[in-house]
Amino acid sequence: MSSVESPTYPPVNTMDKLVKSIEHIRVNLDGWRKRSLKETPTRTIVVDPLLEALGWDVRDPDEVELEYPTVGGKSVDYALKINRKAVLLVEAKPLDAGLKDVKAVAQVVAYAANDGIAWCVLTNGVHWQVYRSIEECPAPDKLMYEVSIDPRDSEGLTVQQTAEQLWRLSREEMAKGTLDALGEQTFTDGKVRKALDRIMIDAPRSLLNAVKAAAGDASLRPRKIKESLARIWTGATPLVEPQAERVEVGKPRGRKDRRRGAARTGRGPRRAKAEYDEQRHTRGKPKEVLELYRSIDRLCLSLKPGDIDKRYLAKCVSYSYGRHIFCSVHLLKGGLRVWLKLKYSRLESAPSFARDVSNIGHWGVGDLELAVTSVSQLDESSPLIRESFDAGAA
Repeated sequence: MSSVESPTYPPVNTMDKLVKSIEHIRVNLDGWRKRSLKETPTRTIVVDPLLEALGWDVRDPDEVELEYPTVGGKSVDYALKINRKAVLLVEAKPLDAGLKDVKAVAQVVAYAANDGIAWCVLTNGVHWQVYRSIEECPAPDKLMYEVSIDPRDSEGLTVQQTAEQLWRLSREEMAKGTLDALGEQTFTDGKVRKALDRIMIDAPRSLLNAVKAAAGDASLRPRKIKESLARIWTGATPLVEPQAERVEVGKPRGRKDRRRGAARTGRGPRRAKAEYDEQRHTRGKPKEVLELYRSIDRLCLSLKPGDIDKRYLAKCVSYSYGRHIFCSVHLLKGGLRVWLKLKYSRLESAPSFARDVSNIGHWGVGDLELAVTSVSQLDESSPLIRESFDAGAA
């Protein structure tokens, strides 16, 4: 599924330095917030140590230039350089500052774009937002991914997982072009996916003719092919949909809640509720998270084209076949939480990002939870999603 190599994580002692730096920040975070650290102490106490743990020498102006001048006479707090060429700009804000101000985002993205620098970061030391400045879209939509060091806002990621996300910004990975390759794939996939949505939902005559020729069936009519393409591409269910388990909206699922879904009353075709839609789950999410979700969505719908029931619930998107919900997906700012109808104890080799939630409350259906934050983890998850589907389809 992936054409981009995963980051090569550093030797344990190097990663340990980053992990210890994150742990140190977490321990002291509440105390620093009580002092309402301004920008300069935030940079000195939080940002500089993290950059050093990522392999950047903040004392070497040939590697880290402070107050880097940009086009228009403005300056950015840090310019991180490879061979004395800036490859990543970092704009720091005070510890308590929010990072959602569109003006601040547009400013740092413009600084990078005007200087031909593909990557820039907006951070308050705790939250890190990574933008690909060279994309042709509004500044907020250039958000590639974000990660938080705050344990209350780290979305359940371990310190190790948080460190691995930050490691993409390391000197080693920037020199290898890992972030460039990942960004190129992620944004290109998003553009192509949108184009295919338009093509498949309203297929041009040339495509209809190509499908008819490939099928070798002269009885196929263009209108029927067009309707079929739209159904297959969108995963539309039949007119009479199969009954499916239902998750109680607004309540995490623990052992008692998972005994069985609430039974649907009445007879006849089930009508989907209109109170939740996809935008509820995708609004404001970084580009990488959206592409991870789209990939899982396409995989789930392809397992039985036209027969998969996709539902938008309060906290997750569920996929079911018949009465069997085999996958639930919760979109977060830093990745996905995926729940599958599998037993953790029965896995021959569980991924490092998997955990047993049979006795832990959670939003989706199933005992296995996957914390998916990268394409490589999605590749590892795909066989498990298929296995969960097969278990219910058998």
